[in-house]
Formats: sequence, structure tokens, C-alpha cells
Amino acid sequence: MRERASVGRGAPRRAEADPAWLVAPSFLPSKPGNPAGGAAALRRDAAVAQAEKKLSALRLQGGSGVVLVRAMGRSEQREGSAMRTHARVVVIGGGVVGVSTLYHLAKRGWSDVVLLERFELTAGSTWHAAGLLPLFNMSYSVGQLHRYSVELYKGLAAETGQDVGFHPTGNLRLATHRDRMDEYRNYQCTAETIGVECHIVGVEDIVKLWPLLDPKGLVGGLWHPTDGHIAPADVTMALARGARMRGAEIYQHTPVLAIERTHHYEWIVKTAKGDIRCEHLVFATGSWARQTARMVGLEIPVIPVEHQYIVTDVDPVLKAYREAGHRELPILREPDASYYFREERMGWILGPYEKGAPACFVEGVPADFGKELFPGDLERLMPHVEACARRVPSFEKVGIKTIVNGAIPYTPDGNPMVGPAFGITNLWINEGHSFGITAAGGAGWQLANWIVDGQPSVDMLGVDPRRFGCVTKDYARIKNQEAYEHVFFTHYPMEYENRPAARPAKVPPVYDRLRARGAVFGMRFGWERPNWFAPKGVEPRDIYSFRRSNWFPHVGAEVRAVRERVGIIEASPFAKFEVEGPGARRWLDSMVANSLPQKVGAIRLCHMLFPSGSVRSEFTICRLPDGLWGERFYLVGPAAAHDIDWDYLVKSLPRDGSVILHDVTARYGVFLLVGPKSRTVLQRLADGDVSNEALPWLSGREMSVGFCAGVRVLRVNFVGSLGYELHHPIEYQLHLYEELLRAGAEFDIADVGLRAMDSLRLEKSYRLWGSDLNAENTLLEAGMERFVRFDKGDFPGRAALLAQKQKGLRWTFRTIEVAAEDADPFGNEPVFLDGEVIGRGTAGGYGHYVGKSLMLGYIRSDVAAIGQECRVRVLDRMLPARIVADSPYDPDNLALRA
Repeated sequence: MRERASVGRGAPRRAEADPAWLVAPSFLPSKPGNPAGGAAALRRDAAVAQAEKKLSALRLQGGSGVVLVRAMGRSEQREGSAMRTHARVVVIGGGVVGVSTLYHLAKRGWSDVVLLERFELTAGSTWHAAGLLPLFNMSYSVGQLHRYSVELYKGLAAETGQDVGFHPTGNLRLATHRDRMDEYRNYQCTAETIGVECHIVGVEDIVKLWPLLDPKGLVGGLWHPTDGHIAPADVTMALARGARMRGAEIYQHTPVLAIERTHHYEWIVKTAKGDIRCEHLVFATGSWARQTARMVGLEIPVIPVEHQYIVTDVDPVLKAYREAGHRELPILREPDASYYFREERMGWILGPYEKGAPACFVEGVPADFGKELFPGDLERLMPHVEACARRVPSFEKVGIKTIVNGAIPYTPDGNPMVGPAFGITNLWINEGHSFGITAAGGAGWQLANWIVDGQPSVDMLGVDPRRFGCVTKDYARIKNQEAYEHVFFTHYPMEYENRPAARPAKVPPVYDRLRARGAVFGMRFGWERPNWFAPKGVEPRDIYSFRRSNWFPHVGAEVRAVRERVGIIEASPFAKFEVEGPGARRWLDSMVANSLPQKVGAIRLCHMLFPSGSVRSEFTICRLPDGLWGERFYLVGPAAAHDIDWDYLVKSLPRDGSVILHDVTARYGVFLLVGPKSRTVLQRLADGDVSNEALPWLSGREMSVGFCAGVRVLRVNFVGSLGYELHHPIEYQLHLYEELLRAGAEFDIADVGLRAMDSLRLEKSYRLWGSDLNAENTLLEAGMERFVRFDKGDFPGRAALLAQKQKGLRWTFRTIEVAAEDADPFGNEPVFLDGEVIGRGTAGGYGHYVGKSLMLGYIRSDVAAIGQECRVRVLDRMLPARIVADSPYDPDNLALRA
């Protein structure tokens, strides 16, 4: 490949008389009449047309090492009108994500909405994005956002009169090994559940779809026929026009200087053009995300990473191919070489995701940053350039026109942050979009639904801003760089939780002891948690696979230990809250669908619902002895839900001071002592009676265990065997662990990890928050009506559940037995009957004690009868399956209540 211009980091580009590379590509403001892409010329106001004639100017920001490249966007703002002083919603940020949010709010009928942009629309990251629309995403949440975006963009031109430069080329992903093909097959399962068309293809099909490539080393691929690319500036302007058509207003060159809150919870946004008051505030500020959030005292883990792509000269081979009458080639992605590749004006765009890409603006974005680029770093890209040249031989002979190197916002897991801000009422986040063009439409759609309706219409847990256990600057810098590097890694089902950067972060006191005993840890919500334990002589590490792997037999041994003897599970990350006060019962009772426990020590499983009746939160609630301020309740929830639950509880508190809420998560450690010998082990240490008569199922008592005083012993667990949760003062954890091991040595007490716990709960058909219990399915559809008390008074979701009872359930939660061999379902697998998708899995795995591959999920109610035969796609096979009754293990709960 020939380098036409200096592109080193120390050698900034010089402006040409007509910087065609900047104006011509179809993803930037374009000229009419180009042969291979770009937006068509449209009629515009004279002022706008005049503005577009102005070319960009180059200048160097002194002392920052950043090359500033100015490019005119197509703005439709009418200058001269005074900025309004009140609005229902103010959106800060005029990139495609912010404009999409404005558009969808207006589309929902909220026309009293305003967008503020410090520079001009598309500034920041939108203007230099490559405009790709990848439908491929392993996340159920993000996959739905991407699907919606592509469908939305197809119709924007007809709706608004603004062409968006949409090229439905399709997308071809290549594979060079079996695990990559397994990834595609696993993704195909998700795609079929959300309605995205894709096909597994062989090498012959690949050559037909992309005849200019060399197929050497390929084993297959994934074909998305509805994928493509778009002009980011044009789609942003189309969304802006659509928003204005519905009454929304946009103010450019309006930097936000400060944000204040009145005593009546009204926002005051102070700008260079005056103040504007609003009820709701939305942050969609891209690279400025951390700075904007800090204006209201919020910390979010969004830090940009430099992303580069190469724009080339005309490729004669491609030009001859196109002039022969062939259509534009599909976008090509070779994940095993970590790059994407597409046509651009008879040349190419090559976009790698390289190792060593640095985070940028860690200390904040420069004050005058707008439409800027960093110098290109060709050396960092060369391994990918060489790989692409091997795959597409003609690429090696074309010259480099430029390297575009811009800031792209990232989060620790690479997914955006869309939803409520933690701890601040009526503040909404739409930040961290590393694939912002693709996700913008869907993110704006769902955030608008959340603001208007009080909940999203699809499960948004995968992008909820409150999902991270760590949010500091240093953590975000390290993890965001790692997320960038992992864009094209093979996404194994448990790969994310095992990524090594910034670990360990949060650990319980017993961490080193567990590690010495063979624990293989994964990271969840920032916590190190044992996934499984390697016996002596076995290397304590995961070998990633979509199939049963090295940990499989050892997890099976842990399961048998629980069912037959006794095991101990470290579970300190559980979210733990205390509620007390004269209004505690009245407030809590109004929040949950179940009735609260009446007697001291009684335990109830309770759910907080969205207005639709779907599940927002799940708690085990135990009534504690009364305190100084009145009744007291102990709430235990999932570890990953900590910030989501705490945020909702705090925002829902009555303002009269009648309820006091405490977060005691860090105060108490938790061990699960489970198995038929658990009572014997506990009785040897406990200063209290733990017999079935004194401590029956669903009850709790406080007692001393060993040296540890004040242990809350709860007769409840998530594995379906006799067992106890031991909530202990965290400072005693090491002592308590050693004492439990000593007392259980006679029974060969076993350390047990989360994978065994998951297998155990699948055997009991226990629903897990966040997958089985979600924002899309109601508590009735989940088969949990026994935890709903319609006669107790009103609670969120009650009306919707009553209406659903009358109308009938669309979906029914079921346990499915799958005839699997070497690969089990993980969740998101489609369920088929007579070739039609009739449901999807929400969780799956192997039930080691019952010896069956099991999947939990939702089936269309008219075909959800027990005994119904069906098929489930697992990787490359359509496996025979059968709906079975809940709780394949111990359906009568004899072991649990022993």
C-alpha cells in the first residue's frame, strides 16, 4: 500500500486547495454527482446553501498535540430568534444521539423540547464517523436498538425530505476458525429472537458475495443482507428536520455554562445565551460526557478512545469491477484480523480496532474542541493493513488519501449508557456510544419511551447507566481501552466477566483464601466472584468455548456436593438495604406486588414492577425486630442490581421523613451454607437452635456463629436444597469461613462457585432477575402470580396485571428439556414449532444432578402446554426439545423444607 502523505503523529496534515478527502466521502458533507456514494443535492434555504459553500479550515491547537480539522455541517438553524426560557425537556448535545433523542420525544407528542449544542450539529464524533450500520451484536438489548435504527433510517428521507445516503450493501463477516463460526451461530440465535435476518454462509457463497477477496484460510462467514452504511451528517440533519417538523427547537453555538436545581426539582440550564428551565434534562454529549455529568456531581465511566480509519485513492481493480455493472460490494469484516472494510468513491475505507489505541481527553475535552482530528498513526495500523492486503490483493497497490483519527466515546463494556442517571431525579443519560450511528435511532426511541411512559418498551438492562460497579476515571480509562481492543474478539458467553484489565477491584476479605483453594474468578458489577474451583492438579483458568469446556466436570462435582453433602458459596456482593421508620411498612407495601412479612423473622419474596407489570426489582424481605424509629425491614437483592435498586428506592422515598433507608451492602458479608448436611454443620457453631421447628423455611433469626456475633441466619437460598444464608459482619468473614470449613470437614464440605449455583437453580426453574425476570415480560407471564396480592391495595403495575388477567397471557414462562450433546443453551436461543419461532430462552445450561440440558424461557401461550414437543437452535443444530413441568429436581420441595 502506497502512502501518499505524511501521516505520523508528529506530522500534521497540510490543507489542500480543495480537501476532497474531507468533503467527498459519503459519510461527510458531500458533493453531488459522485459515482459511488454520498448524499444527493437537496433544496435548502439560501442561507444554508451559502454556508455549505464554505470550505473547512485547518489549524493546530497549540500545546495539545491535536490537529483540528474544521468541516462545515449542513445546519438548518435559523439565527436571530431569541432562545426560549422554558421547556419540558432540554437535551444537551447535538450529535446524532442527542438529535435522535429530541426527534423521538417530539414524535411521542412532547413538542415542548429543546436541544442545546455548544458548537454545531454533528460536532464531536458524529461528523467523522465511518457511517457503518452493523446489526451484529451479542447483546439482546443493543441488538434491538440496532435493528430499530436501521429500519428508522430507511424511511427518514421520505418522512423529512432529507436524503440520508443510505447504502443497503449488506455486511459479510468472515471466519477463519471454528470458534468464530460458533460465535456467528450463537449470534444467529439472538438475531432470530429479535427479528434480524442473517445467514451462515460457506466459502463458495463468500466468493460470490465478494469476488475481489482471496478466500485462503476461510472456513465460513455470516451474511447480513439488510446491513449497510449511511452518511452520519445527513441522517443527523434528517432527524433534526423531523424534530423541528413536530415543534422541537435546536439552538447551536449555545454552550452550557452551569446547571442548577431549584427546591421544586426544576432544572436551570445556564448558557451563553441565557437560562432555560425544564422538568427533564438529557445528557448526550459524547466525548464531553464526564465533564457534563460532573456539572451535576455525577461520575460516569465514559472516556473516549482514539479510533482510526484509512481512506484510500481509487482502486483500479474496484473501479473496473463497478464499471462492469456490478453493485456496491458488501461491507467486509474480518474479526480474526480486527478490521472492517468498505467501498468509498471507487477506493476503500479500512477501519481497524488495533491494540494500543489510547484513551483520550482523560482529563477533559479542550474548551475549543469541535470538529477535530488527531494525527494518524500508520505504524499502529500496519498489522491490519497487511492483513487486509492479504485478504483483498488490490488493496496493497492503492495509495493512502488520509488517515482519519478521531475520538469515539467508550464505556467499560463497550455498550452505551441509556437510561436514568444514578441518584438524580429527571436526569437522563444517552452517552458512551462507540457505535453511535447504529445505536442512535434505537437509543433515542427507548429513552423517549422511558421518559414519557416511565419505562422502556424493550429490556434495556444491557445499556442501563447504573450497571457498572466501578465508575472512576482510572477504572474507565483502563477498561475502555480494553473494550476497544476487544471489539472483534470472539465473544464467548462468559468472556466479558473474565477480561483481565483493572482487576481485582472489589474483593471480599476471604478472596485470597478462596484463590488459594483453586477459585477461578469472574468479575460481576466490579466484584471478584468465584465461578468454579479447580481441584488440586488442575490449572485454575477458563478455556473459553461455546461448548462444554474444561470447567464442566468440576462444576458437576460442586453440584453433587450440594445435593448430597454440603457446600459453601461466597455471596457477599448481594445488595443489602435496611428500611425503618414509622412509615416504613406503608411505603414498602405500596412499592411491591406481594404483601410484606408480618411477624418478626418472617421472609417474603417481593417484586417491584414497572407500570406495565414487568419486573423492575426483586427482593427477599425479612422483618427485623423493631428499632428506635419503628418497624425495620431487611432487603436483599441481586448484586448486579445494587445501583439500580438503590437509585429507585432513594428516588421513591416519601419526603416527609417517615422512612429511613440504609445501604448496608458493605457492612455484611454473606455465605450460603447449603446441602443436606448444612444444618448439622451450622448447629455445631451456632449459639441458637437451627432445627426445622425453630427455624423453618422462609424465616430468619439473629445469632452468634463461632466468634461472630450478630449473624443474620436466613432460611432461604437460590439452589433448592436445605440451606441457609449467613449474613455476617464483614470483619468476621475470614474467621467464619475457617470455622465452617472445620465444622464441615467430616462431610467433605466443598467450595462452590456461581456456575454450579446456576446449574442448581436451573434444576429448580428459579427465575433470575435481569434475564428471566425482565422489563419485557410481566410477573404473571413469569408464572409468579403467587407473589402478587391484588387485594392489598394499589402498587405499580397492578392495573396492568389485572387487565392482563382478563385479556389472557401472550407469553408463558416454561422449563424446556433440550436434547443437547456437547453444547448447551445459554439464553436467547429461539424455540421453533413447525418452522416458526414461538419463544426464546432467557437462561440455559446443564442440570448436572438431573443429568439434562435445560433452558428457561418464554413460549407463546397457545403452544406452551406441558409435554409440547419443539425444537431449539443451539449453535449449528436444531435440537429436539420438550416443555416440562417446573422444577425437574425435587418438585415437591422436600429437600428444601427438610
